[in-house]
Amino acid sequence: MIFLMTGCTDNEQQNTGEEENASSNNQENKEVEVVAENLDVPWSIEKSQDTFYLTERPGNIVKIENGEVERQSVELKKEIATAAEAGLLGFVLDPDFSETNLAYAYYTYQDSAGQFNRIVTLRLQDNTWIEEDLLLDKIPSGSYHHGGRLKIGPDGKLYATAGDASQEDIAQDQESLGGKILRLNLDGTVPNDNPFSNSYVFSYGHRNPQGMTWSSSGTFYATEHGNSANDEVNKIEKGNNYGWPVIEGRQEQEGMVSPLFTSGTDTTWAPSGMDFYQQKLYVAALRGEAVLEFDLESEEYRQAVSGLGRIRDVLVEEDSLYFISNKTDGRGNPDENDDKLYRMSLSETD
Repeated sequence: MIFLMTGCTDNEQQNTGEEENASSNNQENKEVEVVAENLDVPWSIEKSQDTFYLTERPGNIVKIENGEVERQSVELKKEIATAAEAGLLGFVLDPDFSETNLAYAYYTYQDSAGQFNRIVTLRLQDNTWIEEDLLLDKIPSGSYHHGGRLKIGPDGKLYATAGDASQEDIAQDQESLGGKILRLNLDGTVPNDNPFSNSYVFSYGHRNPQGMTWSSSGTFYATEHGNSANDEVNKIEKGNNYGWPVIEGRQEQEGMVSPLFTSGTDTTWAPSGMDFYQQKLYVAALRGEAVLEFDLESEEYRQAVSGLGRIRDVLVEEDSLYFISNKTDGRGNPDENDDKLYRMSLSETD
């Protein structure tokens, strides 16, 4: 099913924890194809050959093959938390997934000790994903700001974004895992070249980072939700302090890194998943209700997609941009058959 979407309207900004509303500029979309629909609060997109695997926050993994949606069960060792923004979040397939049936997942759970996030391995067996190994536990979790994105970097290490769990001071505490970007070996051990001795912390001073990607030359980028507007796209380097809660947006202070791009004080993107293609960053925007395109050469940005509501994650493969809406998460206005996985060509000839 192919259709053309044009424009979207501005919504009034709201300061409700995770996200704020972004203004739009009525950017006309190219043709957008619906790949799959009737998704239940999808969060991460992964793809193996012609098959998609999407996490859904309530605790499922959706397999999409030839347009057919199959909801696969997930057997976890802890009960998934139902707090706002929580659930089964980040998900990345093992580099040898076709042989190992292995993946890595990040989820929020609650037990007698409290509410936390953890990173585990999942093995696909007989159409069910089974939690096997615990890689990292007790990542701070609160009423909001769980972070949750997982990616395997070009160095073969597992990276995770961890939010400040609504406790902003822990972002500057190098002993806490909250408000950080974390870096692990695939077996859960600490890489010996991490910037701080015997620590998973790769960078700190983050509020609620939710997107990560690398350029073709290996430059590392991440998105981050600001407090009230002031959303950020950052260039990440190991050991750096990205300022929260001391500085945000265009503010500067010695020893802290200011972003490459910021929404400023009057606009909010609520940026989530991101990917790289031909010197441009493609970023899912929730309150912004768009896929944003950041040109690293011109240092300008525009809306590449608009009018489809809240967008949670993006994936670029060859010249195709895939993205998922997030209108069923309690903060959007779902239409019939939402949420959906979409595809749009990035080729200039299409």
